[in-house]
Amino acid sequence: MTLSDTQLDRYARHIVLKEIGGAGQIAIRRANVTIIGAGGIGSPAIHYLAAAGVGRLTLIDDDLVDRSNLQRQTVFVTADIGTAKARAAAAAVERLNPDVAVTQHQQRITTDNAAALIAGADVLIDGSDNFATRLAVADAAHAARIPLVSAAVGQFDGQLAVFRGWEPTLPCYRCLVGNDPARDEASCADQGVLGAMTGIMGSLAALEALRAIVPFGTDPAGQLLMVDALDFRFRTLSLPKDPGCPGCGTQ
Repeated sequence: MTLSDTQLDRYARHIVLKEIGGAGQIAIRRANVTIIGAGGIGSPAIHYLAAAGVGRLTLIDDDLVDRSNLQRQTVFVTADIGTAKARAAAAAVERLNPDVAVTQHQQRITTDNAAALIAGADVLIDGSDNFATRLAVADAAHAARIPLVSAAVGQFDGQLAVFRGWEPTLPCYRCLVGNDPARDEASCADQGVLGAMTGIMGSLAALEALRAIVPFGTDPAGQLLMVDALDFRFRTLSLPKDPGCPGCGTQ
């Protein structure tokens, strides 16, 4: 694969970065990034990955655009209300960058279909809104050895981590959260969420997806980034591998 003159111009700010360069931009053009959830986290991730020239974006979401989504899900506009999120997001990608191919799945990802839906991905971004879905995605990613970028938001806070638990010293998602999908969960409809907070976490998720395609800087796997907008604080915690983890443990 080579870059056309138009693409050299479009991606010039990446190409001049010595950590990316022309070879890195070609790797981005060849990559398939799968995004689970085209919502608050998925919206900025879709925007920035499309702008970066990722070759294919695979979007998985079974929901319709609701008026209340527009406060934070910036890939949608008022005219999209009632439209399938995956379809509306795909149309937004086409408007932003015709270089990017989009595959859309208007269905919920489950333990039964996860392996098939993520097949062929180079990296996954999980921005889903429930624990059972996150476990299904994490288990499928671990089994397929696909790097998983997991991002979540609360009212004024966010978390992000990259998981490659098949590597001997790195944790999987279950090392962090355990094994119980039946825990109580509060939705943003109940508790609220600062719209810009989803923008921060979705943008960070896009950054980590690009880092997984074209390695640069410090490898974030094995760490948990915590963002607190109330205290204006970013913290990074180490995530040890759990020897007794049912997903990746050795005991």
